[in-house]
Amino acid sequence: MRGAGGPQMGLAELDHALRRRTEERDRVAGDLLDLDDHPSHRLLTGMTPTGETGRRWEQAQGRYVTLWWLFDAYRRVLDRAQELRAAGRPDLAALTALLTGPSAELKPDDVPVEKRSLLQAAGERVTLDVLLARMDEAYREVAAAVAAVDAAWTDLLPVLDGADAARAAARDLARDLDVHDPDLERLDAEAARLRAAVTSDPLGSRERRGELDALAAAVAARRAALDRAVLARDDYAVRARRLGERIEQVAEAEREALRVRDVVLAKIAAPALPAMPGQAPALRDRLGALGTLGGRWLELADRLSAMERAADDAVAQARGVAESLGGLIGRRDELRGRLSAFQAKAFRLGHAEDMALADLYGKARDLLWTAPCDLRRATVAVAEYQRAITRIGAAG
Repeated sequence: MRGAGGPQMGLAELDHALRRRTEERDRVAGDLLDLDDHPSHRLLTGMTPTGETGRRWEQAQGRYVTLWWLFDAYRRVLDRAQELRAAGRPDLAALTALLTGPSAELKPDDVPVEKRSLLQAAGERVTLDVLLARMDEAYREVAAAVAAVDAAWTDLLPVLDGADAARAAARDLARDLDVHDPDLERLDAEAARLRAAVTSDPLGSRERRGELDALAAAVAARRAALDRAVLARDDYAVRARRLGERIEQVAEAEREALRVRDVVLAKIAAPALPAMPGQAPALRDRLGALGTLGGRWLELADRLSAMERAADDAVAQARGVAESLGGLIGRRDELRGRLSAFQAKAFRLGHAEDMALADLYGKARDLLWTAPCDLRRATVAVAEYQRAITRIGAAG
């Protein structure tokens, strides 16, 4: 081995090189132990991953065996170098060859039979720098595989964990209600299927993120439905009373809409009437039917909520109809005000005695103060009176 590593180094230089290589070995050993201790690495080692993850992990395991094999060869060289340095009169040429030359012997016979296909068929001798470069390459491949799996689990598992927590809460609510919930059982089965897939093949399950989000949304919706059922059970008497009061508000709003309609029919000729509301009787019937759903809390909650929305919509619709009808009276009153304002303008312009203007004014006034009022003809008449006054003002 003498001279195989190039020019012979002095003792101080050799000691420095040996210290550097020893520190290098310790750093690599620490990195390897950190990799061994990585939670995802431990999980992968203790399971049989499938799919894309299984293929990636099988390749990584081969590189992992190679990594430790290379490290063992590196360690053997340093052990021999430390033995030589500890001698009373160290062989400087041999130490130089160990630390700088092709001193590491890689023998396939040192590798378990089932892993030999991962290594070169024939042995070779390489330098410590070559060993370190090969270890770094193998380490990066294994670490990248572990990191990819860890990132996939980190992204996907929290969604499942959140869904599990929501399902547990939903089951507690179902027990409190003493109801059998087939939808919750279906979600349990779906969650079990997705967890098995994500656990065994996280890399292949990244495309399942949409399914996971859909599961989480469905579980949240089911829990919310059970929450509403509990509230419906506990607060039914109060909500039913308030709903009855709201239905009376619907009836009152519908009566007001009918009253306004009658006024409009008396005062406006051929009005375009909206569909008249009449939902209060049906709402009263639906409220009475709720009392037959005792114990069917999920159905009761849905119907109660639907009725509350329907009652609010009915009030809004009735009031909207009344407002729309009232707008016809408001349009007539607006035209009356405009006609009076234009007449005052004609007086200011000194045309109070203008017969043509007086005739136009009289025509518009008759239309607006005759019941029922023809709004279309009245609008045209007021516009004609306005144009006549405008022409006079421009000419003056």
